Amino acid sequence: MTFKAWEKSLRKIRKYLLNSINNHLLSPYLLTLLLSMGLWQAGAWQPLELLGFNLLLNTRNRLYHFTWDERVAVISIDDATLNEYGEFPLSRDRYTQLLETLEASPPGAIGFDILFTEPTKYDSGLAEAIEINGNIVLAIAPGTQQKTLRPVPILDSVAAKGHIVSNPDQDGVTRQFFLYIDQVPSLSIKLLEAYNNSLQQTITANTDNSRKSPIPIPSLQAGIKTQTVWINWIAPTQEIPTYSFIDVVQRKIDTAKLKNKIILIGLTATGAKDILKTPYEQTPPTAGIYLHAAAIDNLLNQRFLQRLSWQMELLLLLSMGMSSTLLLIPLKLYQRTLLLGLLPLTWFSLCVVTLTTSHLCLPIAAPIGTIFLAGLSIQWQEQKERQQLMSLFARHVSQETATLIWQHRREILQNGQLEAQEMVATVLFSDIRNFTTISEGMKPRELLEWLNIYLGAMADCVQEHHGVIDKYIGDAVMAVFGIPFPHTQAEEIQQDAINAVAAAMSMQERLISLNQELERQGKPAISIGIGIHTGLVIAGSVGGSARLNYSILGDAVNIAARLEQLNKNVKEGNPYSILMSETTFQLIKSHFPTHKVQEMQLRGRQQLTMIYSIAENKNERGIGSKKSHH
Repeated sequence: MTFKAWEKSLRKIRKYLLNSINNHLLSPYLLTLLLSMGLWQAGAWQPLELLGFNLLLNTRNRLYHFTWDERVAVISIDDATLNEYGEFPLSRDRYTQLLETLEASPPGAIGFDILFTEPTKYDSGLAEAIEINGNIVLAIAPGTQQKTLRPVPILDSVAAKGHIVSNPDQDGVTRQFFLYIDQVPSLSIKLLEAYNNSLQQTITANTDNSRKSPIPIPSLQAGIKTQTVWINWIAPTQEIPTYSFIDVVQRKIDTAKLKNKIILIGLTATGAKDILKTPYEQTPPTAGIYLHAAAIDNLLNQRFLQRLSWQMELLLLLSMGMSSTLLLIPLKLYQRTLLLGLLPLTWFSLCVVTLTTSHLCLPIAAPIGTIFLAGLSIQWQEQKERQQLMSLFARHVSQETATLIWQHRREILQNGQLEAQEMVATVLFSDIRNFTTISEGMKPRELLEWLNIYLGAMADCVQEHHGVIDKYIGDAVMAVFGIPFPHTQAEEIQQDAINAVAAAMSMQERLISLNQELERQGKPAISIGIGIHTGLVIAGSVGGSARLNYSILGDAVNIAARLEQLNKNVKEGNPYSILMSETTFQLIKSHFPTHKVQEMQLRGRQQLTMIYSIAENKNERGIGSKKSHH
């Protein structure tokens, strides 16, 4: 293969890739997906998802009333307790007193959210009380230098242990919980094991075991270092039954209320370091003991929150991007704006229902963000298409025509270009008489200003009669009536011809007032000739990819140009210097006074052409006073 052949092949490949990127990768649907998935991959949705999680749970709490499991209770070391006993940590004999108080109505299990890491003189008494109770769990926690903080040996040997590690998100709110860390179960798991053991002992003494079946406990999954679940915060933690430590010890509380319950003991006093932020309680936060209470509630009722896998979440974003794009594309702007308000609300409502009925917590920010990205992508794409389309009609298209073109863009715009269309249209050519002589007597700047004033006035006349300025050729104006949408009905084609003649009359009328103004400015007056012909043309994008113009081609253009030139020789019966072909004459003869000029052979054509002019109508007050209707 020669070098030129290689170069040609590379140019084709490059063109194909550029077209693919422009027409496919940057389509609203794929652009939405690329943006949404890119933000998802970068974690940009995550802060918004955290806020969405809070909003979702708060909304559910307002609409539906859930209650914490009555089998869970908290004995709190509160401000009243510290006022009686002094500052925290309490003396170990206080805990012994509490356990002795609870012996009369033994709870199902007792967990201490307190670290007993330093030995004291009361440890043996507490160890004895723990051993007597038999269903007590103590706390352990990771410490510095990879060491685990454990109870003192005498307590360690008589009680089960569970970790009390919390796992707050970047905003400080705790949404996830470690069931196991390095095969070490949480305090909640060990408490549930102790509670099941208590249930088995109760079943032995009570044949009615229908309400005493053991609670399923999540097993440790092999090969996973940290086994995490999502806490289902069904209500504010202040609604969890809580009793003051001092009130229980002093028997101000009927301990029968605590019988067979899962009891958590921990610090809740003001200023405690063990704080917990939940979707309901952030300022101020609540106490860390309630994290374990919530986890136990979720374990008892099998209602931890379920979340989509990353694969399902990705599929959701794909579906959301496609469906919202398909819904939004065919709509008008106000309809699209309305739907962009309704779709997120609908999705959020679905998330609330799903959370309430099945404890499935769907993502909020990414899907809703994808909906808005779809709207933005469509707007961007439409703006890009509008710029492409308007760049093809940049030469003095009326606002009415521009709006019509945009509304029907799908019919005519393909890959940024207007496909070639064969249609019948009416072409108007106008030219300034003696322009060369006039231009020789003017400075370039003055000439350009003078010409622009004229061209602007003529463009206005064309626009007013629904025409399109095809091009300016020096001082010549080429206008077309009947583009860019093909007119196939006879009435439409006739109206295009009527509009063209009306525009020509308007142009001549406008010159009267324009010449008066030019005369006051000391500038040369303008006289023009106009040629009009109706015939078959080819309309479409003309030019290379770097610069495209919308234009028309065909014999009809040449005929109109030749008719315009004949005005120099046809003076008699041609008061307005407007000449037209017989085709146009047949379409407008009942709307304008006309005069048959003669049959002539136009330059470049073999057959003869009958030429007509617009005659003077003495009943009309001025040129162009008889306007067409569209």
